[in-house]
Amino acid sequence: MPSVRVRENEYFDAALRRFKRACEKAGVLTELR
Repeated sequence: MPSVRVRENEYFDAALRRFKRACEKAGVLTELR
């Protein structure tokens, strides 16, 4: 499972977007379906 750390001065939305992108790259969402 990809993990994303919220950086300093970074909005949660931006970190969430990075997490979603990391999941897509790892193919996590396709495995769940």
